[in-house]
Amino acid sequence: GDMRLNVTAAVLLSAAAYYVYLPLPPGVCEPWKLMLLDGDVLHSLGVLHRVHLLNHVVSLVEEVPARSCSALHVTDSALAGIPTRVYRPRAGQALKRGVLYFHGGGWALGSARMRSYDLLCRKMAEDLDAVIMSVDYGLAPESVFPAPYLDALSASRSFLSADTWDRFGLDPNRLCISGDSAGGNLAAAVTQTLSSDPSLPTQPRVQALVYPVLQALDFQTSSYQQNQAVPILYRPVMARFWLQYLDADPLLEPSILNNLHSCALDPITRSKINWTVLVPAHIRKHYRPIAVDTSTGAELAPVFLDVRAAPLLADDVVLSRTPKAYILTCEFDILRDDGMMYARRLRDAGVTVTSDHYDDGFHGCMVFANLPMMSSVGRRSMEGFIRWLDQNL
Repeated sequence: GDMRLNVTAAVLLSAAAYYVYLPLPPGVCEPWKLMLLDGDVLHSLGVLHRVHLLNHVVSLVEEVPARSCSALHVTDSALAGIPTRVYRPRAGQALKRGVLYFHGGGWALGSARMRSYDLLCRKMAEDLDAVIMSVDYGLAPESVFPAPYLDALSASRSFLSADTWDRFGLDPNRLCISGDSAGGNLAAAVTQTLSSDPSLPTQPRVQALVYPVLQALDFQTSSYQQNQAVPILYRPVMARFWLQYLDADPLLEPSILNNLHSCALDPITRSKINWTVLVPAHIRKHYRPIAVDTSTGAELAPVFLDVRAAPLLADDVVLSRTPKAYILTCEFDILRDDGMMYARRLRDAGVTVTSDHYDDGFHGCMVFANLPMMSSVGRRSMEGFIRWLDQNL
């Protein structure tokens, strides 16, 4: 726990170092707030302000106990043996809407018990008068694919079972599967699997994906190119998260960053990740695919093509069975195009999709909305997400 906490804080604070060297993209929301993390600015702020900001970051990543309050009953429980924190409103409707939530953190960091996720789930439970179930799936390096996916699937099957509706007072026709970042990956993957299983007693009514990561074949999409040095999620860090999750050789990092592993894809697979077609022109802008020297191509491990790890690679017929979708994307996020491509492919398969794009947003903004440098776009994105759930679940 402590080690992960330190790493999570370090990831957030590593943003600080980058601002010393890199100018911010002009559109980032309230750049002066991001500049709080700039080394020179930090220096001029003096020690007290730096300590204050550091404390703020650490407090958001530290784990907090399950605390009930006048509005909510909060408990640490389990779904199919997977630890899950449950938030239940005390008043309101007898039968409640339910949201199953998977936290982000590159399949390696984060926790349902982390303060930032605890705050998000409390707000969702209160604003929606819904039961929120936040799942602690296994994390890398101890738990690697397919184990975290299987944890998420077991928790989801339990969430959709009559036992769980009865135990927590859920309306079986108003259930949502959701998550952010790596948790958005798990939410998309299990939703595909569940939607193709006619034996289940009910199906999720909606899927809500917040800046999800959906493929590991192209690390040179227009958003990877544009945002490779934008905090908090840098391009090489995402490649490392993927290699660790897929239990692949960490030495593959340079070759996957240069797309050497995917230079010989079949046309059908290529079409599923073809951002030059799937991402709107005004979003992809002037960026072009990077030429790959195919003579230096690396071997493509089959796991990179597994749809349970990379939901963007699913066939149209699988996508067509999935429920109405919400996909939040941020302009200054390497994963922007993953979400944009998935929205387009779901739409092409006949699914109703709401694309909620934040021109001034960047990766992590919704969950770290309580950090001073993320307050405005963080608050707007969280409100947009909760409003969509309220109107569609």
